[in-house]
Amino acid sequence: MKLRILILGYGEMGHAMEFLLAAHHDVRIWNMGEVVKGSHDTLEAEVAEAEVVLFCLPVNPHFEIAQRIAPFLTPNSVCLTIAKGLDESGRTAAQVFDRVFDGHHHYGVIYGPMISEELRAGRLGFADAVLSDAADFEVIRRLFRDSGLVCQQASDLHGRSWSVILKNVYAILFGMADELKLGDNMRGHLVAASIAELSGIVQSFGGQAHTPYSYAGLGDLITTATSEDSHHHELGRKLARGEWDDISGEGVHTLRMVEKFRVFDWQAYPLFALSHDIVTAPQLLRERLEEYLQFLRGTEICPI
Repeated sequence: MKLRILILGYGEMGHAMEFLLAAHHDVRIWNMGEVVKGSHDTLEAEVAEAEVVLFCLPVNPHFEIAQRIAPFLTPNSVCLTIAKGLDESGRTAAQVFDRVFDGHHHYGVIYGPMISEELRAGRLGFADAVLSDAADFEVIRRLFRDSGLVCQQASDLHGRSWSVILKNVYAILFGMADELKLGDNMRGHLVAASIAELSGIVQSFGGQAHTPYSYAGLGDLITTATSEDSHHHELGRKLARGEWDDISGEGVHTLRMVEKFRVFDWQAYPLFALSHDIVTAPQLLRERLEEYLQFLRGTEICPI
């Protein structure tokens, strides 16, 4: 049975979601203030008919748009997001939804290794679906049943949200290591140390220790940190090459928000602090890397 889906945003992931869903569902699209594909001229009218509202937008506009559409959502619909960043108030998309909907409407996140170009090429993607009401997973199952996205039900909404966001910070270091030709052994260390730190950070928020070992954590980290097409991997390479003109991206923004709002004690996590320092002062990259290696030589990292 077809679902009526409203996609918000028509960038790379908006196009990818249309590719995955259009053959089996009634897909409507809204982008940049106008209805691109639908039965009505306004966002509000499309929302009033949607069973699923899928946010394929950066996290920054989530609060404004969620507030705008909240009065028009039907009682049985669900809002989903794929946004993997922090807004200008340091909030995750899940925190924005929690604030706006305040228990009056169902929502969820879909996070994991799902590169838009691969999805549109007919390759598989993989994701965790974490929902404010677990019963809504039946909607997720119907949504992606005949598509190339393998979506599994998961828990720990905020733990997975932070895992998928913070992994971008660590991914920068993989690009740096590759550019400096530090080798596959170093990559193995970065994987193990990144996930250990993510587990500690997630637990500091009250999340579950195993959450980062998931599609939203380890799966997305490996994809982002090793893909030559990854912005964050390439950013790490550029920093190591001394190209510092355009230091930007979700990981960079996350570093700034974490520091600005003191989201957690980031200095307590050596690898996170290394990424912070080379983004903030890239001219000190080699010096900070050597300090980190000296730290490792004198301190045993225990598995979590």
